Amino acid sequence: MKQILQNKSLMLIIMFGGFILLILSSITVSNKKEVRPNIIVIMADDMGYSDLGCYGSEIETPNLDKLASEGLKYTQFYNTARCCPTRASLLTGLYPHQTGLGWMTKVDLGRPGYKGEINSNCVTLGEVLKQSGYSTYVSGKWHVNKDEECDQDSPKHNWPLQRGFDKFYGILKGASDYFRPTNLYSGNKHIQPGSNYYFTDAVNDSSCSFIESHISSGKENPFFLYVAHYAPHWPIQAKEEDIKKYQGKYLEGWDVLREKRLAKMKKLNLIDDDVILSGKTRKIENWDDLSNEKKKEMDKRMAIYAAQIDNMDQGIGRILSTLEKNDQLENTLILFLSDNGGCMQPISRGVSKETKDLGTAKSLESYGISWANVSNTPYRYYKKWAHEGGISTPFIVHWPNGIEKKGEIRNQQFHVIDIMPTLLEISKTMYPEQYSGNKIIPYEGVSIVNSFENKDYEKRPLFWEHIANRGVRYGDWKLVSLATKNYPFTSAWELYNLKDDRIESINLADKFPEKVNELEQLWEEWGKRANVSPVDGRAWGNRNKDPIDN
Repeated sequence: MKQILQNKSLMLIIMFGGFILLILSSITVSNKKEVRPNIIVIMADDMGYSDLGCYGSEIETPNLDKLASEGLKYTQFYNTARCCPTRASLLTGLYPHQTGLGWMTKVDLGRPGYKGEINSNCVTLGEVLKQSGYSTYVSGKWHVNKDEECDQDSPKHNWPLQRGFDKFYGILKGASDYFRPTNLYSGNKHIQPGSNYYFTDAVNDSSCSFIESHISSGKENPFFLYVAHYAPHWPIQAKEEDIKKYQGKYLEGWDVLREKRLAKMKKLNLIDDDVILSGKTRKIENWDDLSNEKKKEMDKRMAIYAAQIDNMDQGIGRILSTLEKNDQLENTLILFLSDNGGCMQPISRGVSKETKDLGTAKSLESYGISWANVSNTPYRYYKKWAHEGGISTPFIVHWPNGIEKKGEIRNQQFHVIDIMPTLLEISKTMYPEQYSGNKIIPYEGVSIVNSFENKDYEKRPLFWEHIANRGVRYGDWKLVSLATKNYPFTSAWELYNLKDDRIESINLADKFPEKVNELEQLWEEWGKRANVSPVDGRAWGNRNKDPIDN
């Protein structure tokens, strides 16, 4: 009997000990699940859909290519077609007009959707993630406060530190010289660039510095870093050693290069084998019709543009090395995108117009419409327009600890408004109904986290409007129209089935008028709800040219 009691006692002790171990084990597992990732969002400026190596380009982007091969690539991710509206949407999860930035930071048009800056009824990623325990940093181009409020003595209510970020390095305005930016800030303090300065290097290096200081300070909380690159935005300026890598490689011309990019995109399974190139717009000459002197000039322009992207990628490599050195790469979510398509504006400024000075501080030139057409291969139109060439962006997601699939492609339709809800879900952060005493507009997007496992999404409409260029996509159907120079600034709707015709070559509006009416009604309802209507095309109306020729 005594032996039986001893055995029972032993069994009870073993069972109790096992129970305790089970509890401790579950606590450990639970704690592991609660480790929230660092988050880095990297955005290029004025870079087209096909400008990365992993999206069809001949430009060397090994670091972004590696992120794509070890993460996910998206084929139908959209921006808003312009610099500051996309930044406003990315930061807030709202359509740009809801933030007050439906047009640009240059002008307050006197209406809620067109105030020239983000308003107090939206919250930024910096604000929500900071309240959730993240340290928050931004390096690069801010561009969501009024241009007239970018000086040291200006009101600062919409500067980075006042909108949720702990540290800021970069420019507040939308345009800058790469070698000697005048609107350069560290936090709220205006600073001067040093010798041998190049802005893209400084943006990447300051990003590395933010990461290093966060880790070396002993902080155990995660960080959010927004790397808002200015490259490869106008002016085409690059370091001489980077330009030399590409000069001479573009003498075959834009006609041949578009064909080569198209073939590579098909090989990468980014587009279907039956996709053809969109037609060339006006102002694009045949390469073979150019003089040899003009060919050399245009070769150098594209070489400089390629060098800008190459240099940006080099710096992103330094960011990745900083993460890896500090054992942070595995649990850091990295997103990469561009704010709009390639820019066709023929800008020519600076003290020198000579080909030999292209790419230097003496020259403030753009690469032009013909090369922008290459950047947006195979799609139609450019930055500012709601056609696919203006709003399609490469989108890369990399997160070793959070994504099991590697090197796969995702074809779900997403929009820059979806970044806010995605980061809220991943960071386990609540979106506020009120902030600093102001009622906050509910975010518009959806989390893309389920797409990591390639799950389907419920069909929803996506909308665009910028300077009277309009668009709505709902499933495979897209309704779009170009702005005109005269009131009411809008042209007739065009209808496309993007499943069969993503280059938007066959207008089906006359064949399916009921579909036009259906999508137009969706757009009109959105326009009234989102502070868009009536559209304001005055930016086009003050020019004596058709918008596409500007």
